[in-house]
Amino acid sequence: MIELKNEAIGGGLILIGHRNVEIHHADDEAASYFKRRMDADEQGIANVPHGDEFTSFSWYTNEGSQSVLLEKARKAGAKLHQAVNSDKISQITVRSLGDITKEEVLAFVEGIILQSYSFEKYKKNKVESSLKEIGVVVDNVDQQLLDEVRNTAEAVFLARDLVNEPVITLNAQEFSQRIIRAGEDSGFAAEVLTEAVIKELDMGGLLGVNRGSIDPPTFNVMEWKPENAKNEQPIVLVGKGVVYDTGGNNLKGGKNMSSMKSDMGGGAAVTGAMYAIAKNKLPVHVVGLVPATDNRIDKNALVPDDVITISDGTTVEIQNTDAEGRLILSDALVYAKKYDPQLVVDFATLTGAAAAITGPFGVAMVGTADDDIKKTLNKSGEQVYERIAELPFWDEYGDLLKSDIADMKNVGGPIGGAVTAGKFLHHFTDYPWIHLDIAGPAFLDSPDEYKPVGGTGVGVRLMYDFVKSLA
Repeated sequence: MIELKNEAIGGGLILIGHRNVEIHHADDEAASYFKRRMDADEQGIANVPHGDEFTSFSWYTNEGSQSVLLEKARKAGAKLHQAVNSDKISQITVRSLGDITKEEVLAFVEGIILQSYSFEKYKKNKVESSLKEIGVVVDNVDQQLLDEVRNTAEAVFLARDLVNEPVITLNAQEFSQRIIRAGEDSGFAAEVLTEAVIKELDMGGLLGVNRGSIDPPTFNVMEWKPENAKNEQPIVLVGKGVVYDTGGNNLKGGKNMSSMKSDMGGGAAVTGAMYAIAKNKLPVHVVGLVPATDNRIDKNALVPDDVITISDGTTVEIQNTDAEGRLILSDALVYAKKYDPQLVVDFATLTGAAAAITGPFGVAMVGTADDDIKKTLNKSGEQVYERIAELPFWDEYGDLLKSDIADMKNVGGPIGGAVTAGKFLHHFTDYPWIHLDIAGPAFLDSPDEYKPVGGTGVGVRLMYDFVKSLA
């Protein structure tokens, strides 16, 4: 992980500014060169060597909303990292020009760090970023702000690592061990409920999905409760922890099973968010819940027509074993009631229907929280550029889940799959609640600026910014 310091260090000097900013530089030829490059391109990077060191100017237009400008800054930082890494540079100092805000500078630095990630664990010849230190010398940017950026990036890297890890080395038990270590590193408390306890709690959703697995399930409880917490009732985060999804007896076909190690992306997002919240010591009481299992064909796995009983007594007719995430989440949402929560937010790579709506560009949302909470969450989504698309949540979607032999079916047919999944989850809530379907942006087949191939860590920065806004 790149170190951040609130001081000038050796290596290259990085200037960041809006296009057409006036450049003052000791080297008139360098200033003239930067001006010509700006005139030619709306955004870019230009370098001027100075012996063993160099000056680089990174610019972009100042057109658009604050959300757009911050994203331009992140992308500029990502491109800058690619350039310095290509040249094997280990140290740079960032300074700002003109009317660049401190928020843009921090987003620029964030983009540098996020782009530096790569999952090299299983490669014989590992390639890591050459960049080791960034100095930031900008008005109103202090070490505390830089530490916050770095800690939050660490949390994103944690989530990415969890998603990228294959199930052969990250089953439910190992996921729990990683959560425990994350708590030890950041400060949140972690407890793992074993299969015996899960049975005592009658978590029929989690136990039902686990019937086809040779590995027992776990139910992970994380809690950050600082003495200076400003909320009397906790915020509860719930994450889907399906460490691998074959689809069960409704087996996924061919290429549709590839990348299903990412089906615990919601659990990874909650773990990463808890890490960032605790590491940065936000004065907010937050609980994280992650039910974990794989979904396989073996032993006495669920089949369509089975009926299972969730921990609140609700009976569910199984019509599709590949709609398993909502089953394990239902037990977690019931468990969340014990906290009398101020708000519950769940994260899940839940439906292909949501991915078809948002693609990798955003997150699908439904829920019952009031408009002020939704507006605050949307604002955080814009701030970190993990934007939210709220879907209709009409009562008629719930009617599609009616069963002839049980209280509910686990699927609602071809209409509004992302919404009927939300309606299923809603049944198990009696508190303000938001469901975020991250199926679209959680895992990428090709890199996108500061987002790598594989796990993106989506949801971590979103939830950190949201919880911070409530502090």
